[in-house]
Amino acid sequence: METKIDKSKELEARLTLINNKLHFTGMVEGNQPISIDYIPPIGDGLGYTSLELLLLSFSSCLGSALLTFLRRMQKNIAGFEIKTTGVRNTEHPTGFKTINFEIVIKSDNTTEVEVNKLIKMAEETYCPVWAMVKGNVEVKTWVKIL
Repeated sequence: METKIDKSKELEARLTLINNKLHFTGMVEGNQPISIDYIPPIGDGLGYTSLELLLLSFSSCLGSALLTFLRRMQKNIAGFEIKTTGVRNTEHPTGFKTINFEIVIKSDNTTEVEVNKLIKMAEETYCPVWAMVKGNVEVKTWVKIL
């Protein structure tokens, strides 16, 4: 009998090399595989880079926290988008020195003040990706309500 992993406690990812450069497929149990690669000439540019995936992870972590609380507050959300930009260090390690979030929410009953309070809650408690980058990367947020 196969034991199921409790994803709230433990995650298992699998990365498999699929060429003679740096092209991998990555998968977490129960999800579709994704393509991960590096830019040429080291890689072939056939998938997301590790830093691109970090930006997507951070964005979806923040977005999930915000939407969960906005919906609990019975806010009308007609549209939601986060544009995330990572500014890299110029010297190695060339990880991000700054991550900028531009959050655009289409809502007729939500205010910027409310969203900024929720962003602070996400930073302090509800976004585990933010907790992991905090102290290593400067994070800036901008909110626009349409």
